[in-house]
Formats: sequence, structure tokens, C-alpha cells
Amino acid sequence: MMCADPGNPKVVAGGKNVYGVSLGILMLETHFPRIPGDVGHATSWPFPVHYKVVRGASVQKVVCHQADGLLDEFIIAGQELVAMGVDGIATTCGFMSLFQSELAAALKVPVASSSLMQVPMVQMLLPPDKQVGILTISAESLTSAHLSAVNVPLDTPVMGVAQDSEFVRTMLGNEPYLDVATASADILAAGRAFCDKHPELGAIVLECTNMVPYAAQLQRTLGIPIYSIHSFLSWFQAGLAPRSFTPDSF
Repeated sequence: MMCADPGNPKVVAGGKNVYGVSLGILMLETHFPRIPGDVGHATSWPFPVHYKVVRGASVQKVVCHQADGLLDEFIIAGQELVAMGVDGIATTCGFMSLFQSELAAALKVPVASSSLMQVPMVQMLLPPDKQVGILTISAESLTSAHLSAVNVPLDTPVMGVAQDSEFVRTMLGNEPYLDVATASADILAAGRAFCDKHPELGAIVLECTNMVPYAAQLQRTLGIPIYSIHSFLSWFQAGLAPRSFTPDSF
């Protein structure tokens, strides 16, 4: 942030390499298509972001193997973004919830590791007879440790997208092409199955950051609120760089 000298409000302080970018995003090392809406597509954001690829952080390692051995790499990449000038750090995979505490402690700035951090808040929004659920790329891989790390109740309903689907095959397999229409149908099918199995659902949080492009259609189809990494980081950014309503602000 650009801070004014209290004795002279027209004098601003330096100390950063880059200004005007509050949010830094740690990217998995992937090559699958990232379409608008995806956290890794820069036009998804109405504000500027900095990206940093964490080398060796494949989807398979992070999702299927609990990011084993990768914490130091995420910390180093995060420190580079902070040194560049960002005020907060996010990641591009909901399974990074495992490292929320470690990343926040090491990076010394606010950290939004996972869209799953919204689950307790969304639950509080709902009537007492409704429950928030989690739609994930892999229900088998989403463990109690992932949930506990960000204070998600362990009885929260979880549904995975079909593992033989176009969406999962492309993302987990890091494939170079994506049939968007088929992927959309995969997400909608999972959402319908989730609501059929859990009629008490009052909202869904999308664990997977690659599901955001389908969130609007999912909401229209299911008729319940859909929260995602996009809703989370839009809120996160609003705290890092609040909108100013004073005409003489910098």
C-alpha cells in the first residue's frame, strides 16, 4: 500500500518494487487450459494480480498426495511475491487448506489458501434447516485434515465430480485440451446429484478453483447460492485495497 506521511499528506512512502497490485496468487505448475473465470486466467479479476508458479507443484501432488514435500516451495514463492509488493497471498487449489497456518506464519501477510475457508461463514448465513456442501474435484482425496485445517466441520456434506469425466480427466491429468461444453455438463451433473443426495443443501462452496467458469450456470440450475475462490478472493481483495469514497484520496 502507498502510505502518506502524516505530517504531509501529499508525500507518499516507498519500499516496494511494484505498486497497485495487492493480491499475489501462487500457481500450481500446470498446462491444462484455463478459461475466463478460472483463477489462473488474469481476465477473471476486475483488479490486477501477480502470479507466481510453484515449480514441482503438480495437480497430482497437491490433490492426490497432500502436497507432500512442497510446503517450502510454496513459502519461497510466496516470499518472492511479498518482496515484490503484494499485501496478501492466495493459491490456486482448494487442497492447499492443509498449509493455511504454515503459510500465514511464514509469509507475514494475510493468506487465503483455499475457498474452503468460506464454509463456516456460509453455514452461518443459512436457515437452521439448511446446510452448506462442498463440491470438489476429488471427494476421495479431500480428507478430514484438509477440512480441520480451516475449521470446516467434519460432517459437512462433500460431493466429487465423476472421476471419469472430461473435467476431472483434463485437470488431474494436466491435459492440453478441454471440451468446455462437456466439462460444464460434468459439473452440472455433479451438482444435481449432490442436491438429490442432500436435499438439505442451502448453498455450495466449490473447492476447485477451475470450477468457477461454471458457477453461474450451476446456480441457475440448482437455485441455491454458489461460492467459489472468485467470491472469496473478491472479498479478500476488498480488505487489502478497500474502495475509497473520498475525492482527495491517493
